[in-house]
Amino acid sequence: MIITSFFAALGQIGDARFRRVLLLGVALTVALLIAATSGLVWLIGSLTADSVSVPWVGTITWLDDIVSWGSFFLFFGLSIFLMMPVASAITSMFLDEVAQAVEDRHYPHLAPANSVPISDAVVDTLNFLGVLIVANLLALILYVFFAPLAPFIFWGLNGFLLGREYFTLAAMRRVGRARAKELRRAHIATIWLAGTLMAIPLSIPLINLLIPIIGAATFTHLFHKITKAQAPGQTSSYR
Repeated sequence: MIITSFFAALGQIGDARFRRVLLLGVALTVALLIAATSGLVWLIGSLTADSVSVPWVGTITWLDDIVSWGSFFLFFGLSIFLMMPVASAITSMFLDEVAQAVEDRHYPHLAPANSVPISDAVVDTLNFLGVLIVANLLALILYVFFAPLAPFIFWGLNGFLLGREYFTLAAMRRVGRARAKELRRAHIATIWLAGTLMAIPLSIPLINLLIPIIGAATFTHLFHKITKAQAPGQTSSYR
C-alpha cells in the first residue's frame, strides 16, 4: 500500500500544479529566511555599542561589526538546517492543490472535495511550523548523546511529524478534521512508516525540497487506499 502510493506520487511529479506549489513554497521560504536573518542582524547591530573601551587595549570601534557578521553567519547556518522544516510548513498551505491534482488524475469519479478555509490553513501551517522547528532543535541534544543513532532519530522524528500532518491534510478534505484524526490514530503505524519513507531523503539537498509535494501526493493515495480497504466494494464518493 505504501510503496504503490509512493510510486504513483513519483509518476506525477512533472504535473504543472506540483511545480507551481514547489516554486511558491521555496520562494516564500527563502524570502522568510532572508527577512529573518536581516532583521536579526539589524537588531543585534542596533543593540551593540559602536565602540567599547577595554583596559590596556584602548577603544575598540569594530565590535558591532564583528557581532553583526557573527550573528549573520550563525543564523545563516541555522537557516540551512531549518530550510526543510520551514519549507515543509509553508508549502503545506498550498498542498490542497497537490491533493486535488492527484484526485483529478487517479480518482476522477470523486465528488468535489471540501476546501480548507484559508484561515484554518494558516493556523495549521503555523502550528506545524512551530512543532517542526522545536522538535528538530530539541533533537540536536539527542544527536549529541546518541551520535551513531542520529540518522534514525532524525528519520523517525520527522517521519512521524510528516506522516501525521500530510495524512490529516489529505483525509480532512474528504471526511473532515474529526474523522481524519480517528483514521490517523487507527492507522498510525502505517502512517508513521510512510512518513519515514518521506523523511529518509530529507538529508539530500534540493531533493528534500520535493518531499512536501511527494508526501502530500503519497498520503492522498494512501488515504484512498485505507478507506477503500475499510469499505470493500464501495466507491470513494464521500465528501
